[in-house]
Formats: sequence, structure tokens, C-alpha cells
Amino acid sequence: MKSMSGTIALLVAGVVPLVAGHGYLTIPSSRTRLGYEAGVDTCPECTILEPVASWPDLDSAAVSRSGICGYNARVSVDYNQPSSTYGWGEDTVASYNAGDTIDVQWCVDHNGDHGGMFTYRLCSNQTLVDLFLDPTYLPSDDEKQAAEDCFEAGVLACTDVDGNECDYSADCTEDEPCWRNDWFTCNGFEAATNPKCQGVDNAALGSCLTTIAGGYTVSKQVKIPADFASSGHTLLSWKWNSFQTGQIYLSCADIAIVGGGDGGGSTSTSTSTAVPTTTSTAVPTTTSTTTPCSLSSVAVTFTEQVTTTYGQTIKLVGSISELGNWDVDSAPALSAAQYTTANPVWTYTVNLAPGTTFEYKFINVASSGTASWESDPNRSYTVAGTDSSCESAVIVGSTWR
Repeated sequence: MKSMSGTIALLVAGVVPLVAGHGYLTIPSSRTRLGYEAGVDTCPECTILEPVASWPDLDSAAVSRSGICGYNARVSVDYNQPSSTYGWGEDTVASYNAGDTIDVQWCVDHNGDHGGMFTYRLCSNQTLVDLFLDPTYLPSDDEKQAAEDCFEAGVLACTDVDGNECDYSADCTEDEPCWRNDWFTCNGFEAATNPKCQGVDNAALGSCLTTIAGGYTVSKQVKIPADFASSGHTLLSWKWNSFQTGQIYLSCADIAIVGGGDGGGSTSTSTSTAVPTTTSTAVPTTTSTTTPCSLSSVAVTFTEQVTTTYGQTIKLVGSISELGNWDVDSAPALSAAQYTTANPVWTYTVNLAPGTTFEYKFINVASSGTASWESDPNRSYTVAGTDSSCESAVIVGSTWR
């Protein structure tokens, strides 16, 4: 019996790292991130589909109850159903124009970086998507799989964006189905420098929030198809297939897409450069190719996750007068009223006219007045501008980079 007990203990010890925590979508703010910020999810990086065959076939595993938005067994939260109590899924967190190239980001835990490949997807079947927008309804496993099949068909390919590095995985060979560069790949699992998913940004530990061992950002850009049908509420799905372990991670973000089918939107934000603190750059303050919204203004709330020390202030500076026209002294300061050690979030709400397009950045201002700018590229945002998709209030979430 002692021998058997020892064997079981060893097996359990060997399994523990597999459930330690791994990754989740952070930009745009996923339902998982919102669950964490609401305090109901104590381990957002623990939303795991396992055990499954995650490699080398990236599409073969059935999603089962994990669905497209993820199920966190650790806290018994199914993100495939909106929560009226905790506020995820009922409202959109970001609005984009069809044809836009947008910044996307997820967070990988230091203790659970298993390498592999990841992707972002859209589903063109709004009827299927609507099943995941009803707070009174939990989709069945069959409906979750049907939605997954639709999202698999709507991969936002790495190759759609000029400037993306669309390599083939160092952990895959040409005779395997993972040999594809429409997905994004993490660096080689045993690479001599900058290995695994951390190596995508090579960001500092703590550049994003996880609850196990601290996180690293994984940033990319994707392009919303110009012909994607306008939707006041749809889902952006993120999926990461591990190389080292039989695990898949799924998150979704509630977004709006404006102007589908007209080819509108900006083609890229990857060429934007940092604006020096002593320079004021003229950028059009309002640029709109959409039909004006019936609302006179939209309350846009910016949330920025960044750890600060006493005396530091986070400001929001940008290309429009409401954000100081790139002047640090005129830029509005964010509020730290919701800031906690576990959730260091700064917030600011500004009323903007529908259709307003602008670029912006967050800056950290020390008590001495010295301003530290976040890294390139500039962020960009367009306030929704059509009657079918504009909302009186939206949240734009991000993490310091």
C-alpha cells in the first residue's frame, strides 16, 4: 500500500503543472478578463480545454463545453453565456470598422508557457453568434461545436497584415497539418533565445496580469475583412493550441463591426510612430466615412492596466483636442479609483461624437513631471458611427506596453 500511495503522489505531483495556469485574451477585453476584473474568476489563465490532441492538427479537437469563449472548471464559470451579474457579454467592449487593422493581445503565464500556435477568428453566421449573446441561454455542446466550426472557417490570417511575421512553427514539420502560416506561431519551444510564446513580444514579466506566476504580453495585429457584415454585437474568438501539452485555450471578446461590405476602415496601424513629448502633431480630429449615429455623443471609457508607484499618474494623450492634441500638459489624467494591487486598472471616460477617429497613447507621469510613453505603435480608435451599431457607452480596454 505504501508503494501504491507513493506512486499516486508522484502522479498527482506530475499533473499539477498542467493545471497551473496559462493564458487568456486581454485586448480587446475578453469575457475572461472581465470576469477576472469583476472578481468572480480567481485564475483567468486557467480557462483550459484538456486533455485534447492540440498538436499537430490545430482544428481536430472538439471544443465540448469549452465552446468558443471558454469554460473555467477551476471556478465553474462558462463564458459562453453572458452574465447579467458580473457584466460580461451583454455589451460590446470595442467597435471596429470593416477593413480595419487592429491591435490584439493575449497574456501567457510564466509558469504555463507551452509554446505552439494561436489565432483570432470571426464567424459570419450571426444566427449562431446570437446564441452566445443571450444571458438567459447557455448553448448546448452541439451548438458550441457548430460555432467553433464557423469560427475555424473565419481565421483572421496572419498573412492579411503587411508587416506581420508569418513564419512556420519551429516545432512543426512540412508533413504535419500545423505547417501553416495563416495562424500565428510562438517561437521554438527549445529556442536558444526568446523561446516559446514569451518570445513573441519578449516582454518583461508582469507586463500583463496572471494569478499564478506573472504574465507576458503576446501582441499581434489582425485585419477585419472589408466585406464582413456590419454587426452591432458579434464575437472575436482567440484560440491557442499548446505544443508541449494536450491543451487548448479559448477566449472571446464582444465587439461591434461597422461598415461591412463597403471596404472602409484604415488599412494598418503598424506604421504609426511614437510622438515626442515636445512635439504636437496634426492628425485629423474627426474622420468618418459612415452614416452619423443618431446620438450626439458616445461615452467612451478607457481602462488601462498598469502597475504604478506612489506619485505616478497615468494620462491619456492623443490626436484630438479632448485628449490634449499630443500635449502632455493638456492630456487628461485617468482615475485610480478602481486600482487595487490585484487589479491595477486606471480609467477615464470622455464623450466623443460618433464617427470620431483618432490615435492615442498612455503615458506615465512621475511626481517630478517626467513623462514615460508606452511603446510603439500608436493606438487608434473610431467611435461607432451608424444607427445600427452605435451605443451610448463603450469600454476600450488595454494593458500598458
